[in-house]
Amino acid sequence: MPVWSGLAQMAWCNPRAAVFCVVLWICSRIVRTAQTKLRVLSQSEEAIHQTSHSVSYRVNLRGKLLTIVLALSTPFSIAQQYSADKPLGASAQSTPSYLKNAGIDQNLNHALPLNHHFHDESNNDVALGSYFGHRPAVMALVYFKCGMLCPQVLHGMASALKQAGLQPGDDYDVIVASIDPSDTPADATKAKQHFLMMLDNPDAASSVHFLTGEQSSITDLAQATGFHYVRVPGPDGKMDQFAHSSVIMIATPDGRMSKYLSGVDYQPRDVRLALVEASDHKIGSLTDLVILYCCNYTPSQGRYTVAIMRVLGLAAMGSVFMLIVVFYLLGKKPRPAV
Repeated sequence: MPVWSGLAQMAWCNPRAAVFCVVLWICSRIVRTAQTKLRVLSQSEEAIHQTSHSVSYRVNLRGKLLTIVLALSTPFSIAQQYSADKPLGASAQSTPSYLKNAGIDQNLNHALPLNHHFHDESNNDVALGSYFGHRPAVMALVYFKCGMLCPQVLHGMASALKQAGLQPGDDYDVIVASIDPSDTPADATKAKQHFLMMLDNPDAASSVHFLTGEQSSITDLAQATGFHYVRVPGPDGKMDQFAHSSVIMIATPDGRMSKYLSGVDYQPRDVRLALVEASDHKIGSLTDLVILYCCNYTPSQGRYTVAIMRVLGLAAMGSVFMLIVVFYLLGKKPRPAV
């Protein structure tokens, strides 16, 4: 009560000082609350760590006892599972050596081979550069006979573009190139029709391009994008399948690599921000520019994350602006009554 009565007397004598004290008190309460929450969070994390350590110790102890029992009871049955040409202890869970060459290098700002030629879904000979020059492009490297990962990549791309709020043909183009030289324009046509159905936009057909090409063009495009893949045997033993990464790529209108979004479930917000940034802010809205300022693209994660310091900076500038407005209004002299 003495504090509030003192503030009331101060407000009566000096309104500016009273408002300033109230603002300082609110800021101190916010800082104190944040410190309390951080302290509670750190204590919770420590408790969780101690609990998990205790549980892991019990699990390890039980696991060791179970291992000893199994080792003593069934040594001969285990030994019989190994043949003479496969020595005991051979590792069966090590990653195959050929999979180590299937990955992605983010060649940011690297130029694409725009002079290389491919075949579109209508079997027309087209230069890759004919799809650039006006809008950014969403790209994916897949193969059209794939029945596992590639359909998931295309489904994730179509779903994200559908929810991104941008229009194909006006704001961006879609370029999907096959890494399998045995894929044909007929395969590309079938894959494109399915993609347009998932995109739920029949008018986008003129801005969606599914390409096939010769091995030399495919290799140069894969090297330029940093997309590494290797042939792997299928269920029938034939080397007609590919191991590769699941990623979609964003290219600038002049044909340079801008962003890589990893996974098979792409966030519409990330796709939209990547396209806006690749277009040099020529598409999108003022809200997109504010969000881009408050977010950073993280290449290691392949997505956008919140830039905490920038958000705090905007909040601080907003608070200072509000204080200036408050002091200005308090300092205005009332108009004399007529």
